[in-house]
Amino acid sequence: MADEFEGSAQSVLTPAENAFAVTPHDSNQLQTLPKYLYVGIGGRVTLRTRDAASDVVFENVPSGGYIYARASHVRATGTTAGAIVACA
Repeated sequence: MADEFEGSAQSVLTPAENAFAVTPHDSNQLQTLPKYLYVGIGGRVTLRTRDAASDVVFENVPSGGYIYARASHVRATGTTAGAIVACA
């Protein structure tokens, strides 16, 4: 398949080239640092961003919503949302 953007530089503003399901866990890091998270089933998402010293809670994330944060962790404790996909 031809890719007209193959030679284009990646940045945080370009579309994601990789996506993977997120299983919230209290200590495991995500396999890749994503550009953003997609939330398939709404609720609360507790995460830690790459350079943060503590976790942050995103309340009332709607189904089909996006969290534009470069999360290193998505915690099981405090997360009620589901079907989370990381886009990198």
